[in-house]
Amino acid sequence: MILVADIGNTTITLGVYDGEKLLACWRLASDKKRSEDEYGVLLLNFLKHANLHGQLTGAAISSVVLSLTGRIKVAIEKYLDVKTLVVNHKTKLGMEIAIDSPEEAGPDRIVNAFAASKLYPQPVIVVDFGTATTFDIVNENKFIGGMITAGIKIQADALSNFTSRLPNVKIEAPKDAIGKNTIDAMLSGLVRGHSCMIDGMVEACEKELGKRATIVATGGYSPIISDNLKRPFDIINPELTLEGLRMIWEKCHK
Repeated sequence: MILVADIGNTTITLGVYDGEKLLACWRLASDKKRSEDEYGVLLLNFLKHANLHGQLTGAAISSVVLSLTGRIKVAIEKYLDVKTLVVNHKTKLGMEIAIDSPEEAGPDRIVNAFAASKLYPQPVIVVDFGTATTFDIVNENKFIGGMITAGIKIQADALSNFTSRLPNVKIEAPKDAIGKNTIDAMLSGLVRGHSCMIDGMVEACEKELGKRATIVATGGYSPIISDNLKRPFDIINPELTLEGLRMIWEKCHK
């Protein structure tokens, strides 16, 4: 069994795999104030509660929060007593990172691209709804780049924080394109606006690729967005990053 951890700007997503089977999954806040010991105790408690303590053989991490990467690696190795792989652009994947500066590629994007390259027909575009919304494109087993834009929650927070009369809203599907009140108008702009952006980005990417791509979505807002697209996602895989970490760990430990 292995532990996988995707450390994002807002949330840390954890999972335990036994082979290809995801046995347990947890989410906690990406709290930079927590010490390695606090994270270690949390991990122990999660595993004990799921009756998985003492059964791990390894761990793999992808992280976009540098201040947490080493801290959580130490927590895993100190409290769970397993060696931990930290994925980056130097990890031997057998997939070329064909961008100008491979060291700039976010580990989460590398993991998503690798997983998509193994699981789905290429070319493939992965749309990941996190703090940022990212597009990762794989063609001919090469990660050839993508796009990064503000995530839907960032957009909602910006409307509330930088205007005097717009409230915080819970992101959910809008009833109509034309909102009859402030909340519905915001939801239409946020959700339908994000959907239109994705439709346009996919169209632009396919034009450059010269062929139709497989569109894969991951992240919490995938179903809401897919319902408002002209062309719904071909696949919604909420655990794509965790699956990618599992696959990378297995590849590196053959």
